[in-house]
Amino acid sequence: MTKQGLIDYVAKNADMSKAEAGRALDAVLDGITAGLKKDKEVVLVGFGKFSVKTRAKREGINPATKEKITIPAKSVASFKAGSKLKDAVK
Repeated sequence: MTKQGLIDYVAKNADMSKAEAGRALDAVLDGITAGLKKDKEVVLVGFGKFSVKTRAKREGINPATKEKITIPAKSVASFKAGSKLKDAVK
């Protein structure tokens, strides 16, 4: 499902216009992003947990030149599905 498909679904099931559903979805996504930036974790009980994980610096190889390179450490977003979500997709 695409973002537009999700907006259509929310609009239909929440009895709101597509514009309102789009703004609501954008607000939810902005809230998750802000929560990850501030607290490094967003928990939606039953649905799952978004968190920020840090990948350590590591050595790699440039496939074009076969030269060794250093890949810097970085933070990445992670998601772990909750029990209700896992059960729903079985």
